[in-house]
Amino acid sequence: MARQLKKEDELIAEAWNLIEPVIAAQGMEILEIEYRRESVGWVLRIFLDSERGITVEDCAEISRIASDLLDVADLIQVPYNLEVSSPGIDRPLRKIEHFQKYIGDIIEVRTISPIQNRRNFRGELKQASSDGVAIECEAGSYSIPMSLIERARLLYFESTGRKAL
Repeated sequence: MARQLKKEDELIAEAWNLIEPVIAAQGMEILEIEYRRESVGWVLRIFLDSERGITVEDCAEISRIASDLLDVADLIQVPYNLEVSSPGIDRPLRKIEHFQKYIGDIIEVRTISPIQNRRNFRGELKQASSDGVAIECEAGSYSIPMSLIERARLLYFESTGRKAL
């Protein structure tokens, strides 16, 4: 299983590097790429964002472009479904810039390995740097190295109740 995950991680990195310049030229950015087996088979899911928001037309256009790029590069050797969408309001946080944008908001973080006997954290994002993030949870403050973050996401509704938009 671990070998399969490494292969999937490598495929995601290759797809990201292949598609990112084209998406950036369109004034958008990739927030996340997932590649996983689901009930319908393998799914490659690309989440986009931009300052102006993401429209259905944006998703359709990037889907066509990404499909062509992936076909030419021949990265994926099995049948798969390609999905392109906006991340929604509980958006993933992957890059340091994403974390820095949401300092003061409520986030949820899952770590690869335990920190003080826990892997799941939910609380106010206090700081973010290339070294890691600081979160104030009900049980106290935690410093989480970036290298240990498995996944993180903004909790929009919990954050908007705390401050004006």
